[in-house]
Amino acid sequence: MNLLALDTATDACSVALYVDGTLLQRHEVAPQRHTQLLLPMVRELCAEAAITPAGLDAIALGIGPGAFTGVRVAASVAQGLAYAHALPVVEVSTLAALAQGGFRLTGALTWLATLDARRQEIYWAHYRIVDGLATALTAEHVTPPAAVALPDADGWRPAGTGWTAYAPAMGTAWPAPATVVPVLPEARDVAVLGAARFARMGGIAPCDVAPTYLRDAL
Repeated sequence: MNLLALDTATDACSVALYVDGTLLQRHEVAPQRHTQLLLPMVRELCAEAAITPAGLDAIALGIGPGAFTGVRVAASVAQGLAYAHALPVVEVSTLAALAQGGFRLTGALTWLATLDARRQEIYWAHYRIVDGLATALTAEHVTPPAAVALPDADGWRPAGTGWTAYAPAMGTAWPAPATVVPVLPEARDVAVLGAARFARMGGIAPCDVAPTYLRDAL
């Protein structure tokens, strides 16, 4: 399976190629530079892997939640490439990618994935790693910090900018120093989740892509 993965829902501009199980990635924390970096990153990775977009089986897209403009940048590029090369799109939650990255880095199995939603709010959801893949235990939410529910499990870990920005306001005691890993999502984790989803369910037409915003832009 050959799959391109994109995520620009946060300050990170992240692109990965999943080529027959091998992962290549370009990842840069570059606020407000996603439109400048994303397509060059795609071209660089395709050249490195000696593959063209026509040789892909699908495009995995981090659909948010996250920054409105950032989510739209990756979505528009994914749709454009998918239309141009008759490819399906696989939607992957950016919060799920955070949990998947946390598992990759630490091996921990239960995650509170969070992103700073600004306006004193947090995007969040709980995940459990099942058969090596982040699986949602709750719906995705956007709430004030005090309304964030903690996982009902021992050994859970926090991930993302929501925790780093608002942990004191959540009104909870962490049982050990809170090491937040990872802070930003990476496309390689979108690729892993996207490849598994594509193998299981296939993809969708680019016209059916529906980014996750959780609230209105205004």
